[in-house]
Amino acid sequence: MLPRHEVFPHVIEMNLQARRRLGCAIYMVHDAGEWMLIDVGYEDTLDDMIGIIRDMDFPLNQCKYLVATHADVDHIQGLKRAKEIMPNAQVIGHPQAAELLATGERVMTYAEITAQGISIDLPAVKFDKLINEGDVLTLGSLKLDVWHTPGHAPAQLAFRMGNILFSGDNIYRDGCVGNIDAHHGSDIPSFLRSLTRIRNSDVEWLLPSHGPIFRNDRQTLDATIARLTQYQHMADFGTCAVDWPLLDEWDAELARGQGPKA
Repeated sequence: MLPRHEVFPHVIEMNLQARRRLGCAIYMVHDAGEWMLIDVGYEDTLDDMIGIIRDMDFPLNQCKYLVATHADVDHIQGLKRAKEIMPNAQVIGHPQAAELLATGERVMTYAEITAQGISIDLPAVKFDKLINEGDVLTLGSLKLDVWHTPGHAPAQLAFRMGNILFSGDNIYRDGCVGNIDAHHGSDIPSFLRSLTRIRNSDVEWLLPSHGPIFRNDRQTLDATIARLTQYQHMADFGTCAVDWPLLDEWDAELARGQGPKA
């Protein structure tokens, strides 16, 4: 049996367990014989991950949930095959993610980015159960509170278990956040509300979908919130911005007949 390297009681991060990067962070939560995966990553790393799970002596027929934090292809491409391998597991996630993945939508899931020559296979998958803000997942004696934290994506979910938060693509250790992209359905005001909620919570540890686990540090969150607050008013972010103050200045200057400033 392969030794289990828990990052917290009942929690294994599969990249750390493998001692190499498999893709996005994939968290196994387990208790009393039941277990679940928060995201499954790409299809081409699924076999390696399943092999590690077997080597740690977790029976595949005792997987209760396969969770989609949101519908991005790098988080869920292997979901359909994972369900085929573990038919007892319930595929669960936000209703908007369920709609995108049932239809195999390719733009909002980042499976198709024509300008960059990105085209990734995205097998359609049907969810067994929809979850949203206020729901609670039970696993053995464990309880995970479901938080709806939109901003990066409309369907972004986070999961609180005691003093830790599986925080998805909300924020990473370096203060960066998940992509802000109109084609992806990103929304900066919603992002700010989600980040403020995380900052103000008494959660001690954030377990992100990319990069290392880190403490919920108010200074880091404050800096990120301040940066995104500026993004709301910058043309750099196109239709994700809520306004562009320069245009108001231009209107006033045009009304005064003001030409170039010296």
